[in-house]
Amino acid sequence: MKSITSRDNAFYKELKALATSSQARRKAGRSLLDGVHLCRSWLDLRGAPLHCVVSEGALANPEVAAIVAECEGLHAPVTALPDALFGAVSQVENGVNIVFIVESLTPSKPAGLTESAVLLDGVQDPGNVGSILRSAAASGIRQVYCSPGTAFCWSPKVLRAAMGAHFVLDIFENVALPELVRGARVPVLATSGYASEQLYTLDLREPVAWVLGHEGQGVSQELLDLATHRVAVPHAGKVESLNVAACAAVCFFEQLRQQSAR
Repeated sequence: MKSITSRDNAFYKELKALATSSQARRKAGRSLLDGVHLCRSWLDLRGAPLHCVVSEGALANPEVAAIVAECEGLHAPVTALPDALFGAVSQVENGVNIVFIVESLTPSKPAGLTESAVLLDGVQDPGNVGSILRSAAASGIRQVYCSPGTAFCWSPKVLRAAMGAHFVLDIFENVALPELVRGARVPVLATSGYASEQLYTLDLREPVAWVLGHEGQGVSQELLDLATHRVAVPHAGKVESLNVAACAAVCFFEQLRQQSAR
């Protein structure tokens, strides 16, 4: 284990840039996993990180100590920082001070929509994107396609909200969704609060692609026009519509329910 005590250290500057700059993360193709849960999930699902960074005070935590020991056993670099320096790296208040540097997983683009998938059309809130990724993974969906206007999936806020879902999904960013939909070999279902077709009337036992739109504007008209079905989630009460992440969860798990019943 190495130690760094200076703010002028080159590695520390790189680490801080990854923590605070989306541009730096995109340019490096790397992300930070912040906290015990994400680091443990990465170890269990993906193996060794590129680098493990821990605060000196956190080394007394048994969970942190176990993660550090496992990283050392896998020959991953481990660096300890004074608590004061680590504070500029972590964005989690009252968290356990450990982060991983990992490669942002960017799979090659498949030929087209041939299995159940999620298409995010300008979903901008990182918390919503992370929640959708988490629900997708939990319901057995493996592919997520994001339009250029969607929040960067490997940002710290999305990573925290997804709680490790990234590590079992294929996530494709900056995708031209209309082109993807035109070549789809599965039905494409666009969610809309104004649709006449209701979710619970659909046969979802076979693969489908779900299109979810911007928090305020919804799915673009172009994608609505291209979709096989426009789908509304029925709800009681006087609210106009569901939050996009809540809508996604209802849709995904209705599909899972029907598939399980089959």
